Amino acid sequence: MQKLLFLLLCTLVMLTSCTSAKKEIIKLEGNAQGTSYHITYLSDDGILYQKEIDSLLADIDGSMSTWIPNSIISRINKNEENVIVDDYFKTVFNKSVEVSEKTEGNFDITVGPLVNAWGFGPTSKNTLSKSQVDSLLQLVNYKKVILKDNQIVKVNPEIKIDFNAIAQGYSVDVIADFLERKGINNYLVELGGEVKAKGKKLNEEWKVGIDQPSEETSTERKLEAVVNLNNRALATSGNYRKFYIEGNQKLSHIIDPKTGYPAKHNLLSTTVIADDGITADAYATAFMVMGLQKSISFLEKNENLKLEVYFIYDENGKWKTYISESLKKQIKELN
Repeated sequence: MQKLLFLLLCTLVMLTSCTSAKKEIIKLEGNAQGTSYHITYLSDDGILYQKEIDSLLADIDGSMSTWIPNSIISRINKNEENVIVDDYFKTVFNKSVEVSEKTEGNFDITVGPLVNAWGFGPTSKNTLSKSQVDSLLQLVNYKKVILKDNQIVKVNPEIKIDFNAIAQGYSVDVIADFLERKGINNYLVELGGEVKAKGKKLNEEWKVGIDQPSEETSTERKLEAVVNLNNRALATSGNYRKFYIEGNQKLSHIIDPKTGYPAKHNLLSTTVIADDGITADAYATAFMVMGLQKSISFLEKNENLKLEVYFIYDENGKWKTYISESLKKQIKELN
């Protein structure tokens, strides 16, 4: 009996060793949504899912990209009749409304006409007068767009929807869900800087860098901090990459839906960690609009959202940071 037990234990150890030996690190990368993606996962069978992932991203673009003329969102913005939205669109629309209500309108998907008018959409840059901004502001109100019977109903046909502040975070979730359906529970998915991670990279925690808010266009990343990420998503928004100079003024792509102008305050970047990418992405943008103090106040009042943040802000020409208390143990500042 003892010999039998010994043999069984040896067999179990050998099987476990074989299973571990099969695991390999798969790395995929490509281009989508006007940016690049990088995916790393631990695989038991070595299967590459590049084609399936590219297909998923193309489907998402076909639903929500304002850069594709015949996408669902473009057809809605052009007021085509009988446009039926898909599940991708419905999920993002409903989440957008939820975040808009929570932030009292500081996040608003109807800001599209202003985004375009300021030159950060598919159209070219224009110089806007106050009267033009005021006129476009009449088209900005998420409450004037509703989802009914799988169709979008707009109070004013000139209202346009823009999912750019939330769609990439959601795309990360879609890819992560796909991997999990394939039995993959150790992965890191990154698309355009939005990230979701689960499990570990062999025996290591997944580590994600937070960029310095630099206006330099160098391909070499300069990191401000590194955070351990496990079963959470991370998104960063900032006013230091997408902007242009008009006169002596820097105009950011973050448009305040209440004023109609690019957001102006001392926040340089907002990094948000949440349970999913769609939530992290939306709140990262909302906080850039709200500014430092309003964002901190919001977090204190909404602890149930379980958001963690890393804010970089300018105080008299010096960079400073605000870090959620619960995040401090998981983050390493490099400066």
